[in-house]
Amino acid sequence: MDDWQSGGFGLYLHWPFCQSKCPYCDFNSHVAAKIDQSRWRDAYVREIKRLAAETPGRVLQTVFFGGGTPSLMDPQVVADVLDAVRAAWPMVNDPEITLEANPGSVEAGRFRGFRQAGVNRISMGVQALNDDDLRRLGRLHSVAEARAAFDIARNTFDRVSFDLIYARQDQTLAAWRAELSEALSMAVDHLSMYQLTIEDGTAFGDRFARGGLKGLPDEDVQADMYEVTQEVCAAHGMPAYEVSNHAAAGSESRHNLVYWRMGDYVGIGPGAHGRVTLNGLRWATEAPRAPGDWLARVERGEAGELPREAVSREEQATEYLLMSMRLAEGMDVARYERLSPAPLPAERVARLEELGLLRHADGRLVATDAGRAVLNGILRELAA
Repeated sequence: MDDWQSGGFGLYLHWPFCQSKCPYCDFNSHVAAKIDQSRWRDAYVREIKRLAAETPGRVLQTVFFGGGTPSLMDPQVVADVLDAVRAAWPMVNDPEITLEANPGSVEAGRFRGFRQAGVNRISMGVQALNDDDLRRLGRLHSVAEARAAFDIARNTFDRVSFDLIYARQDQTLAAWRAELSEALSMAVDHLSMYQLTIEDGTAFGDRFARGGLKGLPDEDVQADMYEVTQEVCAAHGMPAYEVSNHAAAGSESRHNLVYWRMGDYVGIGPGAHGRVTLNGLRWATEAPRAPGDWLARVERGEAGELPREAVSREEQATEYLLMSMRLAEGMDVARYERLSPAPLPAERVARLEELGLLRHADGRLVATDAGRAVLNGILRELAA
């Protein structure tokens, strides 16, 4: 059995367009005055057919429309793409099909169209439940609009997730606790909570380098906010199943679990990454980032000529370590040892266990609650 089968098989489709560029965002997203959606649909369909021919018979478990803002896609384009997906691969009986949305791009008719196309899960970029902070984050929607969009999503789809960013400018621990409790009162079944990070090449990165972005919480307050997140979410029946993701039982993101469990996934669209095992060898794929370049290459039939990088067993072992230890379920030690030329450093593992940061459970190595709070340090120890 190829190793990827332990993690599953998914498809990621990248829609690169947004209404505006958020100042903290380092994703491959672009603002365009006009988009020929039929050209983009045809390119996605062409790539689906090409990559399905390389992976025949694979049973597809998940599809994820990411971006950018995929909720700006015409529902008929989403329907046509999903029709091509169903024709290309056999699928499980209950595939998870997620589409990312921004509250400002939500209206009931559009969401009904997505549902009819086959989308069954929405991931919404709310980011804050505070109008002042939404403006600071460059978001185009208000809290009222976010709540209205969430109500539309909840009335249309069985599964709805949304994102929040914490450690924002001038945010206090008490304010974050109250905001998190408010979010959990909205009958959400999955929350992704990300600490605000200042990335090079973003508007926030430039502003920070010039001495701007005053009032960011210090590292101690950031750590306290992380602890409050764990406490409040667990008390509401949504414990962390991954460092930044919380869900009610059975509502975990199956697509993201394919990544974290190191399954295979096909990436389609500008800048999309993939990991695909072919004839026993695992390959890393990456599409051109510029939307126009990607589209032109696909239309000229050149996408299959892009270079791929072989991922060695040692690199796979490291990737599995880094990804799986983010999960509450931890890492399958036997699987790691099948991939790695050397076992985990026993003395370091033992020391981390003595410190209460790691534990063994049923053949798995798991970061404790205390360990997940300092996970980067643990990974440096184990991967060294």
